[in-house]
Amino acid sequence: MGSGDDQGGTARERLRYAFDNLMARGTPALVGLLALGTLGFVLSWVVLVSLFGLLPDELAGQSFAQRVWFALMRAMDAGAVGGDAGGWPFLLANLAITIAGIFVLSALIGVLNAGLEGKLEELRRGRSKVIESGHTLVVGWSPAIYTVVEELVTANANKKDACIVVLAERDKTEMEDMLRERVADTKSTRVVCRSGIATEPSDLDMVSVDTARAILVLSPEGDDDPDIQVIKTMLAILHSPNRRQAPHHVVAELRHEKNHGIARMVGRGEAEIVVASDLISRITVQTCRQSGLSVVHTELLDFGGVEIYFADADRLVGRRFGEILNLYPDSAVLGLRTHDGPVVLPEMDRRIEPGDRVIAIAEDDDRVVLAEAAVPFDESSIVCPERPAPKPERTLVLGWNDRARNILRGLDAYVAEGSVTTVVAAADHREAFESAAAPLVASKASFVAADTTDRDVLDGLDAKSYDHILVLGDDDAPAERSDARVLVTLLHLREIGQLCGMDFAIVSEMRDVRNRRLAEATDADDFIVSDKLVSLMMCQVAENKELHGVLRDLFDPDGGEIYLKPASDFVRTETPVSFSTVVESARRREEVAIGYRLEAHAKDPARAYGIVVNPSKADAVSFGPQDKVIVVAAS
Repeated sequence: MGSGDDQGGTARERLRYAFDNLMARGTPALVGLLALGTLGFVLSWVVLVSLFGLLPDELAGQSFAQRVWFALMRAMDAGAVGGDAGGWPFLLANLAITIAGIFVLSALIGVLNAGLEGKLEELRRGRSKVIESGHTLVVGWSPAIYTVVEELVTANANKKDACIVVLAERDKTEMEDMLRERVADTKSTRVVCRSGIATEPSDLDMVSVDTARAILVLSPEGDDDPDIQVIKTMLAILHSPNRRQAPHHVVAELRHEKNHGIARMVGRGEAEIVVASDLISRITVQTCRQSGLSVVHTELLDFGGVEIYFADADRLVGRRFGEILNLYPDSAVLGLRTHDGPVVLPEMDRRIEPGDRVIAIAEDDDRVVLAEAAVPFDESSIVCPERPAPKPERTLVLGWNDRARNILRGLDAYVAEGSVTTVVAAADHREAFESAAAPLVASKASFVAADTTDRDVLDGLDAKSYDHILVLGDDDAPAERSDARVLVTLLHLREIGQLCGMDFAIVSEMRDVRNRRLAEATDADDFIVSDKLVSLMMCQVAENKELHGVLRDLFDPDGGEIYLKPASDFVRTETPVSFSTVVESARRREEVAIGYRLEAHAKDPARAYGIVVNPSKADAVSFGPQDKVIVVAAS
């Protein structure tokens, strides 16, 4: 057995070790050490001059406390020693305490300066704790962050002091600068950024996760398996041993449907899961067959213009659903929120039961007002033509991405038997195409290995023979490069259409909303900005959890979906009719009319591309042969 010095070091080493630990405690410990040092030599001076009688006569009668104060002033103020009088031993003692004071004061200034710089660095790195309650927490960073923040700012416009907190593995200053550049006016909403890891409990505590009103978990950009990171973040939030007792309201974005089951299990009823690929695939399929549909979706999902609200239906108990459609003059009724959940487009004969609520589209919740009597309609203007038998369709898909598989299957569920789909993409996508095309039933799909931006390739495809053309972005390329290839393809198609005198029905997929303005110059019929639509849906669900069921039903092929159908199928054209007449005509077809599209404004972004959602029931409109009525229908 060794000696004590062998086990624990020498006394000098132990003292140095203790001093090092004290220094490592930071600015407060150093300030405390300097204060103790100052007190030590001040008391030493008082004891020294008192013990050896060095005080001059005018100071000899002072109390102990006055002598301490005298010494402290000499230590703090170097100029004071010049006016002292007395013997040389007393003056030398004053000089010594002054020199010691200069040393301590210099050290104190250095310590405070270092501490201040450290605090500023900590603030710059975004590591200080957020003290907020009722805020919206956004976890993660992706191109969707700009739309998310912009929409949440709009949603918070009527709140005096709203707050959005962003937690991501990026530099705080960089995040703030990027958000300030893209979202210049945050109105009454404060945006607070913090740098941290979403799966670290201490970092989640830093952003006050337990006091957040809603938590949005974004799918990270540039990750090989982003869904795993999202699920880990959900685990850290919802399964933390120190979490709050009350349920969280989490809205998480997944990229792939295959991970939906795991995410739901982790979410355990507290998380609403938005599957980006599935959502965009459904919207793409619906839109490529119905020009203008993405504008309708955007109108319903953003916080500007009309939104979806829930209203009490106590006064309607016992009445049939079809009877109430024209009882709301300034709202378009979509369905009912029953005790089993929201139902979009229930049966027209379905009676309203106690506890049911009306699901309606309106400019604001206070505009969902029940009238005493239904808005009258014009029976003579209603037409009921026979529905033509569906015809086979030809669809051209230019490009391939992760959503193309679902798009092919989605198209197969809509089109008539004998339809044809041609996919043109790089050769390395052939295997994925063959796997996706194998289960198709109603349509036959073929693959052409070629570059979709090559003009010779596009000329050889005979584009004019197709009913619909769909241009997909490349998920493997950066957003700017992907959108640039889409734009080139669209420009080639536009020129081909001009040369052959045809107006192609083209729908394209964009990833960056800023590129849509450039794409409008191509005269494509519609644009699907995938990141924006996902972001809009997440924000809507974050504001109202019940909306997820409504939106999911609207985009589900098995439920009520949004269609744009010829106005001539509902009312007489070329003559003014009230929109209540359109609503009544749609009701007789087991459909709900929620708006219309005027072909005269289809290319005008200032007129929402001719889309009007939720017009007043009393408004009169004159439809042309190319105009459409927007309905929620089963098919």
